[in-house]
Parts: sequence; structure tokens; C-alpha cells
Amino acid sequence: MPVSLSVLLFTGAAAVSLGTSYLLVTRLERIGQRLGLSEALLGMVAAVAANAPEITSAVTALIHHQGKIGAGVIIGSNVFNLAALLGLGAVVAGQLALHRKVVLLGGVVAGWIALVGLAAVLAMLLPYVAVLSLGGARLRRPRHRPVVRRAAAWLAVAVTEEEQELEEAIHPRRGHGIDALLAAAALVIVVLASVLMEQEASRLGSHFGIPEIVTGGVVLAAVTSLPNAVAAVYLAARGRGAAMLSTTLNSNALNVAVGLLLPAVITGLGSPSPEVTLIAAWYLVLTLAALGFAYRNRGVRRATGGFIIGCYLVFLGSLLATARSDAPSLSLTVVPLLTVVVVTCAALARRPRHHDRS
Repeated sequence: MPVSLSVLLFTGAAAVSLGTSYLLVTRLERIGQRLGLSEALLGMVAAVAANAPEITSAVTALIHHQGKIGAGVIIGSNVFNLAALLGLGAVVAGQLALHRKVVLLGGVVAGWIALVGLAAVLAMLLPYVAVLSLGGARLRRPRHRPVVRRAAAWLAVAVTEEEQELEEAIHPRRGHGIDALLAAAALVIVVLASVLMEQEASRLGSHFGIPEIVTGGVVLAAVTSLPNAVAAVYLAARGRGAAMLSTTLNSNALNVAVGLLLPAVITGLGSPSPEVTLIAAWYLVLTLAALGFAYRNRGVRRATGGFIIGCYLVFLGSLLATARSDAPSLSLTVVPLLTVVVVTCAALARRPRHHDRS
């Protein structure tokens, strides 16, 4: 197949996949509104739909035994999400105010998923979805045991604060039967277009000698995450900090659970390559760093957003510099990562100024 045709097919498939995923998100939100889902669960539904391109691309790669592309799409898009959603969003907005309980509620789940495998992901993700489905009102109902009562009260406040932030960001009208039909059609189109996009990206990468980890972890990861990035900047510009944090963390959690670990149980990931391990380490470090700053400062400041974006650029440099090497040097892999860890720890250990604490 001519290279020009592959480029045309990749570009067209990406445009169709990403454009149709927006239709899928809006219709699913309307259906969720008709079913009476809370704002927090509507946000989860929106994250599932918005992640359809990267999840489909990753599953397609794994089915074709392209483990580096499959893992790279998911984990690479998660790293990209932290930079493009939280980082760029904070730079655009200047300051994203967050309740600490909201940061802890989503952060515990995000940190757990970044650390562990499928069984533990489901063990944490399913109760999290159950808590969101209950809503603040039900969680406030009297409990007999003091420990249970205190835990339920804390969760009630956290969920209520998140729902208050999401109420304006996600408030679709009630759906009808036509919305269900459009959602089903959009899902089919997104899946088919994403499969074609992954296949053409893989073909172009092979033609130009681009390593699989770069094709998946950089190119496909960034392209498939663009809708989330646009939505996050929109929310940030409106000052909806919790909605943006929820979008980022839910997107990353669902990426790992649905797009990587669940298919890997069936198809297998094979032995993890140094490049995939490097991306996973960056994902963990940037997740914990972003959550640490968000909790300490009760939000994400512009300086923190710039720092996250800078870390992503260092990650890109490290990945591109080592992608063709069978034995990457420590100076190009471990040293940049450790430098970010040390700088992050030093910054978090610094005593906040008065306006930071306020």
C-alpha cells in the first residue's frame, strides 16, 4: 500500500474516531441523565466514552501481539493526560481550587491503579464506582458502628463536594430512544475507525523504522487523548477544578483497567520491555507528584502545571533517546526519573507560603 494512502487513512480514521467519540459521550450522558445517574457517575460514563479510541487501539494492538504499542498507547496516554489535562489546564486557568477530600477520594484510587495489577484495580475501582452511585445523601444516613458512621460521613462530604463541582460541568438533558440508537451507532464507528487508525499507524511506523514504543506511547497516545485534553482546558477555563481532576483520574483508571489489564488477561502482554517499564514508572511518579501538589496546595497552581508539563517533556526526551537501544543507559532512563523524584520531594517538603496555605 502506498505511504500516502496510509497517511490519508490514518488521518481520516483519527478524525472520524475522535469526532464520533464526542457524539458518543454526549449521547451516553443524556442516557445516564434519564436513568438518574449522579454527576459523579455521569463523569465516569463520559470518561469511558471519551477513552474509546485509545482503548480500542490498545486492544487491537494486543490482539495482534504488538505488546509495546498496546501498552504504550494506554500508559503513554495516561502520562499525556497528566500533562495535557492537569498541567495545561492549570496553566490556562492559573489556579484550580480543589477540596482535599476530593483529591484524596480520587487520588487513592489513581495511586492504587498506578501501583498494582488487575485484581487490585477491580478491588479498588468497583467500590469507588459503588460509592459514587450512592451519592452524598445516602451516605449520610445513620450508621450504627462509630467507625462505619465516621467513614460514611467522610465519604458523603467528599462525594458531595465532587458532585457540586461536576453539576455545572456535566449537566445534559434527559435522553430518549434516539439517543440510545445514536450511541450504539457512534460506538461501532469509533471502534472501526480506531482499529483502522492503529493498523495504519503500525504500518507507517514499520515503513519509517519508528520503534513500536514510540508509535504507541507517543503518537497514538497523544492523538487518542486529544478530546480529553480539549475538554479539560474547557473545564479549566471555567474554573471547574474538581471536574477536571475527576476527568483525568477516571480516564487514567479506566484506561488501565479496560484498555490494558483486562485484555492482557486474555491475550497476554508478554515480558515487559524496558521502554514499557520506563513509561509505567513515569506514570506512577507523575501521578503521585500531581496528587501531592494538589493536596498540599488545595488545588493545582500555574507553577505546578508548568512543572508537570516540563516533566512530560523530560519523559519524552528520555523515551525518544532510548527507544532504539536494546540496553538503554542509566543516564538516559533512571537519572532523569530520579531527578524529577528528588525535585518533587524537595518542592513538597518546602514549607508553603501563607497564600499557599490559604
